[in-house]
Amino acid sequence: MSLDPQIIDKPRFLAGSPLFSGLSPSELSRIAKSCQIKNYAKGEMIFRVGEACDAFHLVVSGQVKLFVVSPAGQEKVIEIISPGQSFAEALVFLNKPYILSAQALVDTVLVNVSKRGVVKEIEQDPHFALHMLAGVSRRLHGLIQDVEAYSLQNGMQRLIGYLLRDVEVDAGQNQYALTVSLPASKATIASRLSLTPEYFSRVLHELEAQQLITIDRREIRILDVNKLRGYGAQ
Repeated sequence: MSLDPQIIDKPRFLAGSPLFSGLSPSELSRIAKSCQIKNYAKGEMIFRVGEACDAFHLVVSGQVKLFVVSPAGQEKVIEIISPGQSFAEALVFLNKPYILSAQALVDTVLVNVSKRGVVKEIEQDPHFALHMLAGVSRRLHGLIQDVEAYSLQNGMQRLIGYLLRDVEVDAGQNQYALTVSLPASKATIASRLSLTPEYFSRVLHELEAQQLITIDRREIRILDVNKLRGYGAQ
C-alpha cells in the first residue's frame, strides 16, 4: 500500500534510525531536506548493478531484497532489509555505481537520502560523520558474521542460527516456545543463507520430524528454544 509523502514526518522518522539518533532538531531538519519519500510496488526494482549511486535508503514500510546475479543467471540474496533498517550507506562514498541490486519484496515505502545532502552535512558537522561511520561499521560487522557462518557452519547450523537470530542467549533462563515469521519466501531465505531451496526445505522438515518446530507456511513455531539451539550444536 502506497503512502502519501506529505503524511510522513521526515525529521521524526530519521530520529528513529540508528544513523541519525542523537542529532539535534536542526541537524535532522537539514538532512530531511535532502530526503525524498518514494513508493515501490511489489517486485519493482529500486536500483540495479551499474546504476549511479546517488542516495542511500531507509525502509519506512515493506521489505527490500539486496542481491547479485551470477554470469550464469543464478541469484544470490545478500540481505533482506526490514522497516527501520537502512542500506547502501557505504556505497554513497565510493563514487562508483551500485555493486548490487535492490528490489521491493512487497509494496514498500523508502526514505531516500541524497548523497549530496549527506556529504554537505559531513562537511559541516564531524559529529554526523561519526554516526555514518558507526552505521557503516555495523553493516561491515554483519557481513563478517555472514562470512564466518558460511565458512564455519554447516547448513543446519546456519538455518537454526537464522531462526534464533533475535533470541537472547541467557543460560540462567529456560526459553520455551516462540513463533518466527519468515520475512520472505523460503527460496529467498535459502539464498540468503547460501542454501538451495531443496536443502532448506529438507532441513525444516527434519527439525519438524524431531519435534523441535512446526511449520505453517511462513510461520515457524519453535517448540523449545534451548533444544533447537542444542540440536544445531551437534
